[in-house]
Amino acid sequence: MTPLWQDTTLDADARADALIRAMTLPEKTAQLVGVWVGASDEGGEVAPHQHDLEEPVDLDALLPYGLGQLTRPFGTVPVDPALGALSLLRTQRRIVEANRFGIPALAHEECLAGFAAWGATAYPVPLSWGATFNPDLVRSMAAAIGRDMRSVGVHQGLAPVLDVVRDARWGRVEETIGEDPYLVGTVATAYVQGLESAGIIATLKHFAGYSASRAGRNLAPVSMGPRERADVILPPFEMALREGRPRSVMHAYTDTDGLPSAADPDLLTGLLRDTWGFTGTVVADYFGIAFLKLLHGVAGDWSEAAALALASGVDVELPTVKTFGQPLLDAVAAGTVPEQLIDRALRRVLVQKAQLGLLDPDWDPVPTALAGRDPEHLEDPEALRGSIDLDRAGNRALARELAEQAVVLLRNDGTLPLTNRQRIALIGPNADTVRALLGCYAFPVHVGDQHPDVPLGIELPTLAKELAAALADSELVAVAGAAVDGTDTSGFAEAVELARGADVVVLALGDRAGLFGRGTSGEGCDVELLELPGVQQQLLDALLDVGTPVVVTLLAGRPYALGRAVHEAAGIVQSFFPGEEGARAVAGVLSGRVNPSGKLPVSVPGRPGVQPSSYLAARLAQAGEVSSTDPTAAYGFGHGLSYTSFDWSGLRVEQGSTGTDGEFRFEFTLGNSGDREGSEVVQLYLHDPVASVVQPVQRLIGYRRIRLAPGEQARVRVTVPADLASFTGREGHRIVEPGALELGIAASSTDTRLSVPLTLTGPVRAVDHTRRLHATVIVD
Repeated sequence: MTPLWQDTTLDADARADALIRAMTLPEKTAQLVGVWVGASDEGGEVAPHQHDLEEPVDLDALLPYGLGQLTRPFGTVPVDPALGALSLLRTQRRIVEANRFGIPALAHEECLAGFAAWGATAYPVPLSWGATFNPDLVRSMAAAIGRDMRSVGVHQGLAPVLDVVRDARWGRVEETIGEDPYLVGTVATAYVQGLESAGIIATLKHFAGYSASRAGRNLAPVSMGPRERADVILPPFEMALREGRPRSVMHAYTDTDGLPSAADPDLLTGLLRDTWGFTGTVVADYFGIAFLKLLHGVAGDWSEAAALALASGVDVELPTVKTFGQPLLDAVAAGTVPEQLIDRALRRVLVQKAQLGLLDPDWDPVPTALAGRDPEHLEDPEALRGSIDLDRAGNRALARELAEQAVVLLRNDGTLPLTNRQRIALIGPNADTVRALLGCYAFPVHVGDQHPDVPLGIELPTLAKELAAALADSELVAVAGAAVDGTDTSGFAEAVELARGADVVVLALGDRAGLFGRGTSGEGCDVELLELPGVQQQLLDALLDVGTPVVVTLLAGRPYALGRAVHEAAGIVQSFFPGEEGARAVAGVLSGRVNPSGKLPVSVPGRPGVQPSSYLAARLAQAGEVSSTDPTAAYGFGHGLSYTSFDWSGLRVEQGSTGTDGEFRFEFTLGNSGDREGSEVVQLYLHDPVASVVQPVQRLIGYRRIRLAPGEQARVRVTVPADLASFTGREGHRIVEPGALELGIAASSTDTRLSVPLTLTGPVRAVDHTRRLHATVIVD
């Protein structure tokens, strides 16, 4: 007779309940943990405090009880994809055969800038996704990432990051989508939709407030009021949960006003589940439950840490068993944790496994990439080597399109695009290095750095190679001039001499991604000032002094103050770790093959010491006579130039006054008045001049990327629901207030082209998580 939990005619909830009734307590807790096979306990290479908390796990002793998750079977050490899939297959068979219910583990992986596996496509980092202002393209990329992961037996991806940038000194800015919650929400939602469409569980992270840590320091405490949290930090999660339907959420490492996210039941249960209706699993950020004892000091031992997290709503301990194993069993035995809390978390885990087919009697552990292979090949790993391609032409085409749309032209005095038959001096530490293209979660950086003798696994042409190919009739000479970091200026003389003999200088500056201080950008690579690392600003100034036109080209993980270059450089091209096709994309913009269309997802500071700063500033946060410091950005959020020009005209307001439950309607004409095809991003900014609580001077409420041929015009029709004027009021509830508003139709937050006066009438109206979230922008 088929056990009830294997009966596919029952719904997942009934199957999970039946299995829970049949399980012993150790079998239950075994489903609430992961195991990180092959991770090192010697260096803390890819997770904070890994060397303190990673302990050998006796699989032979553990597996008879079952196993919840397998941690990073592809992303721990370099492994050929086919051999990794075979190894995962064999591990799953071992797990199934060892436990009496035949339950396999759920395998998870990182996928922030592509599937974090050797040989997989390295896409641009999320900050570049934001620069595209193109959710549709991000959705396509995520679907491709998900298909690759699913094909080799992975079930869950630890992405996307929905943290809103509050201080660009934070090392993980490269992992974020930007400094505006609406942009973050729309792009992250698209990523979730793409990943989930491929059958991969998307994991929203980091819930919530991680990016607002004091002084931009990783894992530092967060000081934030309830309205900032409600109106800036939480909306991207709310949108992604409503519209993306992700099946997992990861708690943040940080504590806010003394409450660690992993021990905050109001956040993980009250808001996430009771209010927003989330039914999936909450997983721990790596070692995050142990940090309740080790870093936060709210638990006296591992059992207390487990009890706090479980009661708050954390369901699964990652990356490996530390507190949800014997310490949790001890807490149940001591009476400090009721078994019902374990059953609550377990039910969520088992429902998810049932939905994935992992409880089905005919579940097949053979991943699709190995399906149909000669059975003998599954016994001979060498026969499989090189047979799975995770960097196919279609992937690279997506990576290229994303990288091209993400390049932002900040400044151009007419020098760009470059022309052939020029003498080009390509100078800078990022001119001829593949490291300039990749963020800290790209496999060659995240894991490959620990294995320098292993090939990269993917083709990574440098900017020097791609620019030489793009301008084949030009004379191009490349020198570094300086390192990304350090104090050595001995290369300046050669660089200056080369610049003197050139028609134009392309100066490639920026970051080197790394982890925990091993780079200038990335997790744990925080900075005190937003000045270019090392002696790069000195190199820039030395080359500006030569007098040859200098085109500053940035390959970086965060925005930097650029000093004199803002006024003196011939051009400034900004790219945020653009991935394996990034050098071709940047060379395409420099050469003119690509018409730049990216927009800044974060402001570029005017001065290096003005953080924390954001375009979402109230009047008191802006420059004025009462302070000697000026936080005004050199280039504001949403800024980005083109090689063509656009005209904005013909504004007609159909409905400029409405009730607090209504909507506004207007239309205008956007035209390409230049001589080449190009894309403009129409941005809608709301200004609320008088409100019951302080509001940002402006905030993004909608956008649309529009592509036009030379001379082409489009009529753009916009509908703005009154709900988009809502904010968290004095009583802590979201409201829409009557009164005057102004809506800017803009090319950026600093370049309003058309203004629409609006009026809301009627009573103050309360709204909640079911409110309308988007303006409608229709292009005729």
